[in-house]
Amino acid sequence: MLKIIEIECPHCHSNLWVDSEKKTVIQHEKTKKKNFESFDSLLKKEKEKKEKVDERFILAKELEKEKKKKAEDIFNKSLDRQK
Repeated sequence: MLKIIEIECPHCHSNLWVDSEKKTVIQHEKTKKKNFESFDSLLKKEKEKKEKVDERFILAKELEKEKKKKAEDIFNKSLDRQK
């Protein structure tokens, strides 16, 4: 009777399929390497993301101010025409 066991290698984290009776590796599959970054680099990336979000927020706020000013100008012009 064929009994196959799937095992993860503790060293390289590859998946191994082993025939338990013959004690041979039938198939193996390499997994993608996990990128471990330092804590400092992760903090730096998050800080950069936050700065970009802050910049976008400021730009959006300025754009809304410009839209409001244009709308007020149009409203005032229409009021002047009514008079």
